[in-house]
Amino acid sequence: MNQDQFQSCIQACYECAQACDSCASACLQEPDPKMMARCIELDNECAAVCRLAAQLMSRGTEHAGQVCTLCADICEACADECGRHQAQHCQDCAEACRRCAQECRSMGQSGAGTGSSTSAQATSH
Repeated sequence: MNQDQFQSCIQACYECAQACDSCASACLQEPDPKMMARCIELDNECAAVCRLAAQLMSRGTEHAGQVCTLCADICEACADECGRHQAQHCQDCAEACRRCAQECRSMGQSGAGTGSSTSAQATSH
């Protein structure tokens, strides 16, 4: 796999991870952080899976497409949760998550990294 074909998705993933990290940190500074618990939880999950997806795409691994599909699902959940809050950091995060979900959904649907002959060889041994 050529990393260049994944570049816009990799960039969206890293931007989303950064937005999620910032959002989670800012949520902890809100007057009632307990009210932001679900937002913080999804921010952390989303940031982690975005970084994983970007790493796998950078390496061109056979599982990148599957992880991109999962990443899109988690980004959408995070965008929905952040979108419920009025804080600017939540709105910024929701926007980054939507962009990343769109990029990852396209990447996952393209079958990026799937159908590798290495996986076929591994199962035949």
